[in-house]
Amino acid sequence: MTWEEDLEEKKKRADYAKEMGGIERIAKHYTQGRLTVRERIDLLLDEGSFHETGEITGKVSYDEDGNLKDFIPSNFIFGRGTVKGKKVVVAGDDFTVRGGAADARIGNKFLYSLKLAEHLRIPLVNLVDGSGGGGSVKTLETMGATYVPGLPGWQNIVRLLSMVPVVGACMGSVAGLGSARVVASHFSIMVKETSQMFVAGPPVVERAFGLKMEREELGGSKIHTSTSGAVDNEASSEEDAFEQIQTFLSFLPPNVWESPPRKETDDPIDRKEEDLVSIIPKDRKAPYEIRDILSLVLDKESFFEIGSGHGKSLVTGLARLSGYSVGILANDCNFDGGAVTAQASEKMTRFIDVCDTFNIPVVNFVDNPGFLIGLQAEESGVIRYGVRALYAVWQASIPWVSIIVRRVFGVAGGGHGNSDSLNLRYAWPSGDWGSLPIEGGVMAAYKRDIESSSDPKARQKEIEQSLDRVRSPYRTAEMFGIEEIIDPRDTRPLLCDWVDSVYKNLHQDLGIKKRTIRP
Repeated sequence: MTWEEDLEEKKKRADYAKEMGGIERIAKHYTQGRLTVRERIDLLLDEGSFHETGEITGKVSYDEDGNLKDFIPSNFIFGRGTVKGKKVVVAGDDFTVRGGAADARIGNKFLYSLKLAEHLRIPLVNLVDGSGGGGSVKTLETMGATYVPGLPGWQNIVRLLSMVPVVGACMGSVAGLGSARVVASHFSIMVKETSQMFVAGPPVVERAFGLKMEREELGGSKIHTSTSGAVDNEASSEEDAFEQIQTFLSFLPPNVWESPPRKETDDPIDRKEEDLVSIIPKDRKAPYEIRDILSLVLDKESFFEIGSGHGKSLVTGLARLSGYSVGILANDCNFDGGAVTAQASEKMTRFIDVCDTFNIPVVNFVDNPGFLIGLQAEESGVIRYGVRALYAVWQASIPWVSIIVRRVFGVAGGGHGNSDSLNLRYAWPSGDWGSLPIEGGVMAAYKRDIESSSDPKARQKEIEQSLDRVRSPYRTAEMFGIEEIIDPRDTRPLLCDWVDSVYKNLHQDLGIKKRTIRP
Protein backbone atom coordinates (compact mmCIF):
# COMPACT_ATOMS: atom_id res chain seq x y z
CA MET A 1 0.00 0.00 0.00
CA THR A 2 1.44 3.36 -1.09
CA TRP A 3 0.22 6.94 -1.37
CA GLU A 4 0.83 7.15 -5.10
CA GLU A 5 -2.87 7.53 -5.91
CA ASP A 6 -3.20 10.38 -3.42
CA LEU A 7 -0.11 12.07 -4.83
CA GLU A 8 -1.65 11.84 -8.29
CA GLU A 9 -4.71 13.60 -6.89
CA LYS A 10 -2.47 16.38 -5.61
CA LYS A 11 -0.70 16.62 -8.99
CA LYS A 12 -4.05 16.91 -10.76
CA ARG A 13 -4.93 19.95 -8.67
CA ALA A 14 -1.49 21.47 -9.23
CA ASP A 15 -1.92 21.01 -12.99
CA TYR A 16 -5.31 22.74 -12.81
CA ALA A 17 -3.72 25.63 -10.88
CA LYS A 18 -1.09 26.12 -13.58
CA GLU A 19 -3.89 26.64 -16.13
CA MET A 20 -4.73 29.88 -14.23
CA GLY A 21 -7.79 31.59 -15.70
CA GLY A 22 -7.93 29.37 -18.77
CA ILE A 23 -6.79 29.62 -22.38
CA GLU A 24 -9.17 32.42 -23.41
CA ARG A 25 -8.36 34.73 -20.52
CA ILE A 26 -4.64 34.12 -20.90
CA ALA A 27 -4.88 34.92 -24.62
CA LYS A 28 -6.70 38.17 -23.83
CA HIS A 29 -3.98 38.97 -21.28
CA TYR A 30 -1.34 38.54 -23.98
CA THR A 31 -3.13 40.95 -26.33
CA GLN A 32 -2.49 43.68 -23.77
CA GLY A 33 1.25 43.03 -24.03
CA ARG A 34 1.45 41.43 -20.58
CA LEU A 35 2.95 38.20 -19.29
CA THR A 36 1.13 35.86 -16.93
CA VAL A 37 2.06 35.89 -13.27
CA ARG A 38 3.81 32.52 -13.54
CA GLU A 39 5.87 33.71 -16.52
CA ARG A 40 6.82 36.81 -14.52
CA ILE A 41 7.98 34.74 -11.58
CA ASP A 42 10.04 32.52 -13.88
CA LEU A 43 11.72 35.55 -15.47
CA LEU A 44 12.49 37.22 -12.16
CA LEU A 45 13.87 34.18 -10.34
CA ASP A 46 16.85 31.98 -11.08
CA GLU A 47 15.82 29.05 -13.27
CA GLY A 48 14.19 26.21 -11.35
CA SER A 49 14.44 27.95 -7.97
CA PHE A 50 10.73 28.68 -7.35
CA HIS A 51 9.10 26.72 -4.52
CA GLU A 52 5.43 27.63 -4.39
CA THR A 53 3.43 27.79 -1.18
CA GLY A 54 -0.26 26.98 -1.38
CA GLU A 55 -0.08 25.83 -5.01
CA ILE A 56 -3.35 23.84 -4.87
CA THR A 57 -5.38 26.58 -3.18
CA GLY A 58 -8.57 27.13 -5.14
CA LYS A 59 -12.35 27.07 -5.29
CA VAL A 60 -13.38 23.46 -5.85
CA SER A 61 -16.61 21.66 -6.65
CA TYR A 62 -17.21 17.91 -6.44
CA ASP A 63 -19.61 15.46 -8.08
CA GLU A 64 -22.00 13.20 -6.16
CA ASP A 65 -19.25 10.63 -5.67
CA GLY A 66 -16.87 13.18 -4.15
CA ASN A 67 -14.68 13.37 -7.20
CA LEU A 68 -13.11 16.67 -8.30
CA LYS A 69 -15.42 18.30 -10.84
CA ASP A 70 -14.20 21.89 -11.17
CA PHE A 71 -11.16 23.85 -9.94
CA ILE A 72 -10.69 27.63 -10.03
CA PRO A 73 -7.20 28.47 -8.75
CA SER A 74 -6.37 31.23 -6.31
CA ASN A 75 -5.52 34.53 -8.00
CA PHE A 76 -2.62 35.15 -5.62
CA ILE A 77 0.56 33.10 -6.08
CA PHE A 78 3.60 33.21 -3.84
CA GLY A 79 6.61 31.23 -2.73
CA ARG A 80 10.37 31.22 -2.28
CA GLY A 81 13.13 31.36 -4.83
CA THR A 82 16.46 32.99 -5.58
CA VAL A 83 17.43 36.15 -7.48
CA LYS A 84 21.07 35.91 -8.62
CA GLY A 85 21.58 33.39 -5.83
CA LYS A 86 19.91 35.57 -3.17
CA LYS A 87 16.88 34.03 -1.40
CA VAL A 88 13.62 35.99 -1.75
CA VAL A 89 9.88 35.63 -1.30
CA VAL A 90 7.99 36.54 -4.47
CA ALA A 91 4.23 37.16 -4.58
CA GLY A 92 2.07 38.01 -7.56
CA ASP A 93 -1.55 38.64 -8.52
CA ASP A 94 -3.05 36.52 -11.29
CA PHE A 95 -5.07 38.93 -13.43
CA THR A 96 -6.57 36.07 -15.47
CA VAL A 97 -8.63 35.01 -12.42
CA ARG A 98 -11.17 37.69 -11.47
CA GLY A 99 -8.79 40.46 -12.51
CA GLY A 100 -6.52 39.71 -9.56
CA ALA A 101 -9.03 41.36 -7.22
CA ALA A 102 -8.35 40.92 -3.53
CA ASP A 103 -11.89 39.80 -2.72
CA ALA A 104 -11.43 36.77 -5.00
CA ARG A 105 -8.52 35.44 -2.98
CA ILE A 106 -8.81 32.27 -0.95
CA GLY A 107 -7.51 32.20 2.59
CA ASN A 108 -5.02 34.83 3.68
CA LYS A 109 -2.17 33.94 1.39
CA PHE A 110 -1.10 37.60 1.15
CA LEU A 111 -0.63 37.90 4.92
CA TYR A 112 1.23 34.58 4.98
CA SER A 113 3.66 35.87 2.32
CA LEU A 114 4.48 38.84 4.56
CA LYS A 115 5.01 36.59 7.57
CA LEU A 116 7.20 34.24 5.50
CA ALA A 117 9.53 37.06 4.43
CA GLU A 118 9.65 38.42 7.98
CA HIS A 119 10.47 35.13 9.69
CA LEU A 120 12.97 33.97 7.06
CA ARG A 121 14.46 37.49 7.04
CA ILE A 122 14.66 37.66 3.26
CA PRO A 123 13.48 40.25 0.69
CA LEU A 124 9.89 40.36 -0.60
CA VAL A 125 9.01 41.17 -4.22
CA ASN A 126 5.36 42.04 -4.86
CA LEU A 127 4.17 41.74 -8.48
CA VAL A 128 0.93 43.71 -8.20
CA ASP A 129 -1.69 43.26 -10.92
CA GLY A 130 -5.02 43.49 -9.14
CA SER A 131 -7.80 45.39 -10.85
CA GLY A 132 -9.56 46.35 -7.67
CA GLY A 133 -6.86 46.21 -5.03
CA GLY A 134 -9.19 45.90 -2.06
CA GLY A 135 -12.07 44.20 -3.79
CA SER A 136 -15.20 44.72 -5.85
CA VAL A 137 -18.78 45.85 -5.14
CA LYS A 138 -19.85 42.47 -6.56
CA THR A 139 -18.85 41.07 -3.19
CA LEU A 140 -21.81 42.84 -1.59
CA GLU A 141 -24.19 40.53 -3.46
CA THR A 142 -22.81 37.45 -1.79
CA MET A 143 -22.30 39.12 1.59
CA GLY A 144 -25.74 40.63 1.76
CA ALA A 145 -24.26 43.60 3.58
CA THR A 146 -21.48 46.13 3.39
CA TYR A 147 -18.58 46.53 5.79
CA VAL A 148 -16.44 49.14 7.52
CA PRO A 149 -13.04 49.17 5.74
CA GLY A 150 -9.99 48.01 7.62
CA LEU A 151 -6.42 47.19 6.75
CA PRO A 152 -5.78 43.71 8.14
CA GLY A 153 -2.12 42.87 8.01
CA TRP A 154 -1.00 46.47 7.59
CA GLN A 155 1.05 46.24 10.78
CA ASN A 156 2.89 43.35 9.10
CA ILE A 157 3.71 45.59 6.11
CA VAL A 158 4.98 48.38 8.36
CA ARG A 159 7.10 45.97 10.40
CA LEU A 160 8.46 44.27 7.28
CA LEU A 161 9.68 47.59 5.88
CA SER A 162 11.91 47.96 8.92
CA MET A 163 13.44 44.49 8.48
CA VAL A 164 13.92 43.34 4.88
CA PRO A 165 14.03 44.88 1.39
CA VAL A 166 10.56 45.15 -0.15
CA VAL A 167 9.99 45.75 -3.87
CA GLY A 168 6.64 46.90 -5.30
CA ALA A 169 6.20 46.27 -9.02
CA CYS A 170 3.07 47.63 -10.72
CA MET A 171 2.46 45.14 -13.53
CA GLY A 172 -0.98 46.21 -14.77
CA SER A 173 -3.86 48.50 -13.81
CA VAL A 174 -4.00 48.66 -10.03
CA ALA A 175 -6.15 50.74 -7.71
CA GLY A 176 -6.83 51.27 -4.03
CA LEU A 177 -5.05 48.75 -1.86
CA GLY A 178 -3.16 47.47 -4.89
CA SER A 179 -1.63 50.92 -5.37
CA ALA A 180 -0.79 51.11 -1.68
CA ARG A 181 1.05 47.78 -1.94
CA VAL A 182 3.20 49.15 -4.77
CA VAL A 183 4.11 52.31 -2.86
CA ALA A 184 4.68 50.58 0.50
CA SER A 185 8.14 49.46 -0.59
CA HIS A 186 11.82 50.40 -0.66
CA PHE A 187 11.87 50.35 -4.46
CA SER A 188 8.91 50.65 -6.82
CA ILE A 189 8.62 50.30 -10.57
CA MET A 190 6.05 50.57 -13.36
CA VAL A 191 6.10 49.31 -16.93
CA LYS A 192 5.72 51.92 -19.65
CA GLU A 193 2.29 51.84 -21.39
CA THR A 194 1.12 48.60 -19.73
CA SER A 195 1.06 49.71 -16.07
CA GLN A 196 -1.35 52.19 -14.51
CA MET A 197 -1.89 53.06 -10.86
CA PHE A 198 -4.74 54.98 -9.24
CA VAL A 199 -6.44 55.69 -5.97
CA ALA A 200 -9.59 54.98 -7.99
CA GLY A 201 -9.84 54.05 -11.66
CA PRO A 202 -11.50 55.91 -14.59
CA PRO A 203 -15.09 54.65 -14.00
CA VAL A 204 -15.08 55.93 -10.41
CA VAL A 205 -13.51 59.24 -11.44
CA GLU A 206 -16.09 59.72 -14.18
CA ARG A 207 -18.92 59.00 -11.75
CA ALA A 208 -17.49 61.39 -9.13
CA PHE A 209 -16.43 64.31 -11.32
CA GLY A 210 -17.99 63.73 -14.74
CA LEU A 211 -14.51 63.47 -16.25
CA LYS A 212 -13.97 60.72 -18.80
CA MET A 213 -10.32 59.70 -18.76
CA GLU A 214 -8.30 56.85 -20.20
CA ARG A 215 -6.28 54.68 -17.81
CA GLU A 216 -2.93 55.91 -19.11
CA GLU A 217 -4.09 59.52 -18.90
CA LEU A 218 -5.17 59.12 -15.28
CA GLY A 219 -2.40 57.00 -13.83
CA GLY A 220 0.23 55.96 -16.38
CA SER A 221 3.89 55.41 -15.58
CA LYS A 222 4.88 58.87 -16.84
CA ILE A 223 2.57 60.50 -14.28
CA HIS A 224 3.86 58.54 -11.31
CA THR A 225 7.56 58.37 -12.17
CA SER A 226 7.80 62.00 -13.37
CA THR A 227 5.00 64.20 -12.03
CA SER A 228 3.81 62.69 -8.76
CA GLY A 229 7.00 60.84 -7.82
CA ALA A 230 4.86 58.10 -6.23
CA VAL A 231 6.87 55.42 -8.06
CA ASP A 232 10.65 55.32 -8.34
CA ASN A 233 11.47 53.95 -11.78
CA GLU A 234 9.91 53.31 -15.17
CA ALA A 235 10.73 50.17 -17.14
CA SER A 236 10.58 49.89 -20.93
CA SER A 237 9.23 46.32 -20.69
CA GLU A 238 8.43 43.67 -18.11
CA GLU A 239 11.82 42.09 -18.78
CA ASP A 240 13.48 45.45 -18.08
CA ALA A 241 11.48 45.74 -14.85
CA PHE A 242 12.80 42.39 -13.62
CA GLU A 243 16.37 43.35 -14.53
CA GLN A 244 16.02 46.57 -12.53
CA ILE A 245 14.61 44.65 -9.56
CA GLN A 246 17.52 42.22 -9.72
CA THR A 247 19.99 45.12 -9.85
CA PHE A 248 18.37 46.90 -6.91
CA LEU A 249 18.46 43.79 -4.74
CA SER A 250 22.12 43.17 -5.60
CA PHE A 251 23.10 46.26 -3.58
CA LEU A 252 21.08 45.41 -0.48
CA PRO A 253 21.59 42.90 2.33
CA PRO A 254 18.89 40.23 2.86
CA ASN A 255 17.88 41.98 6.08
CA VAL A 256 18.90 44.74 8.51
CA TRP A 257 20.93 42.34 10.66
CA GLU A 258 23.44 41.75 7.83
CA SER A 259 25.85 44.13 6.08
CA PRO A 260 25.31 45.10 2.44
CA PRO A 261 27.12 42.71 0.09
CA ARG A 262 30.48 43.41 -1.50
CA LYS A 263 31.01 42.57 -5.15
CA GLU A 264 34.40 41.69 -6.54
CA THR A 265 35.81 44.33 -8.88
CA ASP A 266 38.95 44.80 -10.95
CA ASP A 267 38.53 48.58 -10.97
CA PRO A 268 41.67 49.95 -9.23
CA ILE A 269 41.01 51.86 -6.00
CA ASP A 270 43.85 54.24 -6.86
CA ARG A 271 42.42 55.16 -10.28
CA LYS A 272 42.86 58.90 -10.90
CA GLU A 273 40.97 60.43 -13.79
CA GLU A 274 42.57 63.44 -15.47
CA ASP A 275 39.21 64.70 -16.74
CA LEU A 276 38.19 65.57 -13.18
CA VAL A 277 40.62 68.52 -13.15
CA SER A 278 38.70 70.36 -15.87
CA ILE A 279 35.17 69.02 -15.49
CA ILE A 280 33.92 71.99 -13.39
CA PRO A 281 33.90 75.16 -15.57
CA LYS A 282 35.73 78.26 -14.35
CA ASP A 283 32.57 80.21 -15.17
CA ARG A 284 30.44 79.72 -12.06
CA LYS A 285 27.23 79.96 -14.09
CA ALA A 286 28.24 77.35 -16.65
CA PRO A 287 26.65 73.90 -16.36
CA TYR A 288 28.32 70.49 -16.43
CA GLU A 289 27.19 66.87 -16.27
CA ILE A 290 27.18 65.51 -12.72
CA ARG A 291 26.75 61.95 -13.99
CA ASP A 292 30.09 62.30 -15.77
CA ILE A 293 31.69 62.94 -12.39
CA LEU A 294 29.95 59.90 -10.94
CA SER A 295 31.15 57.66 -13.77
CA LEU A 296 34.74 58.83 -13.26
CA VAL A 297 34.77 58.32 -9.49
CA LEU A 298 32.56 55.28 -8.77
CA ASP A 299 33.33 51.68 -9.72
CA LYS A 300 32.90 51.49 -13.48
CA GLU A 301 29.30 50.92 -14.66
CA SER A 302 28.10 50.38 -11.10
CA PHE A 303 25.71 53.33 -10.75
CA PHE A 304 22.02 52.39 -10.59
CA GLU A 305 19.90 55.52 -10.63
CA ILE A 306 16.64 55.64 -8.68
CA GLY A 307 13.96 58.24 -9.32
CA SER A 308 15.51 59.89 -12.37
CA GLY A 309 12.14 61.13 -13.65
CA HIS A 310 11.20 63.42 -10.74
CA GLY A 311 12.96 65.82 -8.39
CA LYS A 312 15.50 66.19 -11.19
CA SER A 313 17.70 68.74 -9.44
CA LEU A 314 18.87 65.89 -7.20
CA VAL A 315 20.35 62.63 -8.48
CA THR A 316 19.93 59.59 -6.24
CA GLY A 317 20.99 56.00 -6.70
CA LEU A 318 23.06 53.04 -5.56
CA ALA A 319 26.62 52.35 -6.65
CA ARG A 320 29.84 50.66 -5.58
CA LEU A 321 33.22 51.85 -4.38
CA SER A 322 35.89 49.17 -4.20
CA GLY A 323 33.01 46.71 -4.59
CA TYR A 324 31.13 48.02 -1.53
CA SER A 325 27.52 49.23 -1.77
CA VAL A 326 27.07 52.99 -1.30
CA GLY A 327 24.17 55.42 -1.65
CA ILE A 328 24.69 58.43 -3.93
CA LEU A 329 23.26 61.93 -3.58
CA ALA A 330 24.29 64.53 -6.16
CA ASN A 331 22.93 67.96 -7.13
CA ASP A 332 22.30 68.38 -10.86
CA CYS A 333 22.89 71.98 -11.95
CA ASN A 334 21.07 71.35 -15.25
CA PHE A 335 17.69 71.41 -13.48
CA ASP A 336 16.69 74.48 -11.45
CA GLY A 337 20.40 75.21 -11.16
CA GLY A 338 20.70 72.27 -8.76
CA ALA A 339 18.48 74.05 -6.23
CA VAL A 340 16.59 71.94 -3.70
CA THR A 341 12.91 71.76 -4.71
CA ALA A 342 9.96 70.29 -2.83
CA GLN A 343 10.09 67.19 -5.07
CA ALA A 344 13.84 66.83 -4.65
CA SER A 345 13.42 67.11 -0.87
CA GLU A 346 10.82 64.32 -0.79
CA LYS A 347 13.07 62.19 -2.98
CA MET A 348 16.06 62.89 -0.73
CA THR A 349 14.16 62.03 2.46
CA ARG A 350 12.95 58.71 1.14
CA PHE A 351 16.34 57.73 -0.28
CA ILE A 352 18.20 58.55 2.94
CA ASP A 353 15.63 56.48 4.86
CA VAL A 354 16.27 53.48 2.59
CA CYS A 355 20.04 53.78 3.00
CA ASP A 356 19.75 54.25 6.75
CA THR A 357 17.42 51.26 7.14
CA PHE A 358 19.89 48.92 5.42
CA ASN A 359 23.12 50.50 6.66
CA ILE A 360 24.31 51.69 3.27
CA PRO A 361 26.93 54.48 3.61
CA VAL A 362 26.13 57.70 1.71
CA VAL A 363 28.36 59.78 -0.56
CA ASN A 364 27.02 63.28 -1.24
CA PHE A 365 28.37 65.16 -4.28
CA VAL A 366 27.49 68.74 -3.37
CA ASP A 367 26.73 71.61 -5.73
CA ASN A 368 23.86 73.09 -3.76
CA PRO A 369 22.80 76.73 -4.36
CA GLY A 370 20.12 76.43 -1.66
CA PHE A 371 16.36 75.99 -1.69
CA LEU A 372 14.58 76.98 -4.90
CA ILE A 373 13.16 80.49 -4.57
CA GLY A 374 10.15 82.22 -6.11
CA LEU A 375 6.36 82.08 -5.93
CA GLN A 376 5.97 78.55 -7.34
CA ALA A 377 8.60 77.25 -4.95
CA GLU A 378 6.83 78.82 -1.99
CA GLU A 379 3.47 77.43 -3.14
CA SER A 380 4.98 73.95 -3.41
CA GLY A 381 5.88 74.02 0.30
CA VAL A 382 9.60 73.78 -0.39
CA ILE A 383 10.59 74.88 3.10
CA ARG A 384 8.43 72.23 4.81
CA TYR A 385 9.63 69.38 2.59
CA GLY A 386 13.16 70.76 2.73
CA VAL A 387 13.19 70.73 6.52
CA ARG A 388 11.92 67.13 6.45
CA ALA A 389 14.92 66.26 4.30
CA LEU A 390 17.22 67.96 6.81
CA TYR A 391 15.57 65.89 9.55
CA ALA A 392 16.39 62.76 7.56
CA VAL A 393 20.07 63.80 7.36
CA TRP A 394 20.28 64.42 11.10
CA GLN A 395 18.31 61.28 12.04
CA ALA A 396 20.40 58.98 9.88
CA SER A 397 23.04 56.93 11.69
CA ILE A 398 24.96 55.69 8.65
CA PRO A 399 28.50 56.72 7.64
CA TRP A 400 28.39 59.86 5.48
CA VAL A 401 30.92 61.76 3.42
CA SER A 402 30.46 64.88 1.29
CA ILE A 403 32.46 65.86 -1.78
CA ILE A 404 31.93 69.60 -2.30
CA VAL A 405 32.42 70.07 -6.04
CA ARG A 406 31.09 73.64 -6.27
CA ARG A 407 28.36 75.58 -4.41
CA VAL A 408 27.13 75.31 -0.81
CA PHE A 409 24.68 78.07 0.10
CA GLY A 410 21.95 78.74 2.61
CA VAL A 411 19.97 76.43 4.85
CA ALA A 412 19.68 73.72 2.21
CA GLY A 413 23.42 73.82 1.57
CA GLY A 414 24.04 73.59 5.31
CA GLY A 415 22.30 70.22 5.26
CA HIS A 416 24.92 68.59 3.02
CA GLY A 417 25.90 66.58 6.11
CA ASN A 418 25.20 66.41 9.83
CA SER A 419 27.25 69.28 11.26
CA ASP A 420 26.65 67.96 14.80
CA SER A 421 28.43 64.74 13.87
CA LEU A 422 31.85 64.26 12.27
CA ASN A 423 30.58 65.83 9.00
CA LEU A 424 33.42 64.34 6.97
CA ARG A 425 33.90 66.30 3.76
CA TYR A 426 36.39 67.08 1.03
CA ALA A 427 36.22 70.19 -1.14
CA TRP A 428 37.47 70.70 -4.67
CA PRO A 429 39.27 73.97 -5.57
CA SER A 430 36.05 74.97 -7.35
CA GLY A 431 34.26 75.19 -3.98
CA ASP A 432 32.06 78.27 -3.55
CA TRP A 433 30.02 78.82 -0.38
CA GLY A 434 28.34 81.20 2.02
CA SER A 435 24.96 82.21 3.40
CA LEU A 436 24.13 83.74 0.02
CA PRO A 437 25.96 83.90 -3.32
CA ILE A 438 27.81 87.19 -3.58
CA GLU A 439 25.98 88.01 -6.83
CA GLY A 440 22.58 87.78 -5.15
CA GLY A 441 23.49 88.92 -1.67
CA VAL A 442 25.18 92.25 -2.42
CA MET A 443 21.97 94.09 -3.27
CA ALA A 444 20.33 92.81 -0.10
CA ALA A 445 23.24 93.70 2.17
CA TYR A 446 24.33 96.97 0.51
CA LYS A 447 21.03 98.26 -0.83
CA ARG A 448 21.21 101.72 0.74
CA ASP A 449 24.85 102.19 -0.28
CA ILE A 450 24.15 101.18 -3.87
CA GLU A 451 20.95 103.20 -4.30
CA SER A 452 22.54 106.37 -2.87
CA SER A 453 25.48 106.14 -5.28
CA SER A 454 25.64 108.38 -8.34
CA ASP A 455 26.20 105.23 -10.44
CA PRO A 456 24.39 102.33 -8.69
CA LYS A 457 25.46 99.68 -11.23
CA ALA A 458 29.12 100.66 -11.00
CA ARG A 459 28.95 100.75 -7.21
CA GLN A 460 27.35 97.30 -7.08
CA LYS A 461 30.06 95.91 -9.36
CA GLU A 462 32.76 97.53 -7.20
CA ILE A 463 31.39 95.91 -4.04
CA GLU A 464 31.08 92.52 -5.74
CA GLN A 465 34.71 92.67 -6.93
CA SER A 466 35.87 93.60 -3.45
CA LEU A 467 34.01 90.70 -1.85
CA ASP A 468 35.12 88.32 -4.58
CA ARG A 469 38.69 88.55 -3.29
CA VAL A 470 37.70 86.76 -0.08
CA ARG A 471 35.67 84.16 -1.96
CA SER A 472 38.59 81.79 -2.41
CA PRO A 473 38.05 78.43 -0.71
CA TYR A 474 41.62 78.64 0.53
CA ARG A 475 40.62 81.56 2.77
CA THR A 476 38.08 79.24 4.42
CA ALA A 477 40.63 76.44 4.74
CA GLU A 478 43.03 78.83 6.49
CA MET A 479 40.41 79.15 9.27
CA PHE A 480 39.68 75.40 9.29
CA GLY A 481 36.25 76.27 7.95
CA ILE A 482 36.75 73.47 5.47
CA GLU A 483 38.92 70.57 6.58
CA GLU A 484 40.51 69.57 3.28
CA ILE A 485 40.74 70.92 -0.23
CA ILE A 486 41.78 68.08 -2.52
CA ASP A 487 42.91 67.49 -6.03
CA PRO A 488 39.74 66.21 -7.78
CA ARG A 489 41.79 63.33 -9.15
CA ASP A 490 42.27 62.06 -5.59
CA THR A 491 38.51 61.73 -5.01
CA ARG A 492 38.18 58.05 -5.86
CA PRO A 493 41.24 56.87 -3.85
CA LEU A 494 40.04 58.84 -0.81
CA LEU A 495 36.50 57.49 -1.07
CA CYS A 496 37.69 53.90 -1.52
CA ASP A 497 39.86 54.23 1.58
CA TRP A 498 36.90 55.71 3.47
CA VAL A 499 34.42 53.01 2.46
CA ASP A 500 36.85 50.25 3.39
CA SER A 501 37.23 51.78 6.86
CA VAL A 502 33.53 52.31 7.54
CA TYR A 503 32.53 48.82 6.43
CA LYS A 504 34.95 47.35 8.98
CA ASN A 505 32.85 48.99 11.72
CA LEU A 506 29.42 48.73 10.13
CA HIS A 507 28.44 45.65 12.16
CA GLN A 508 28.14 47.85 15.25
CA ASP A 509 25.03 49.57 13.87
CA LEU A 510 23.16 46.59 12.39
CA GLY A 511 19.57 45.85 13.35
CA ILE A 512 16.24 47.69 13.31
CA LYS A 513 16.55 51.47 13.49
CA LYS A 514 14.39 53.68 15.70
CA ARG A 515 13.26 55.52 12.59
CA THR A 516 12.89 53.55 9.36
CA ILE A 517 11.57 54.42 5.92
CA ARG A 518 8.77 56.91 5.38
CA PRO A 519 7.09 55.64 2.12
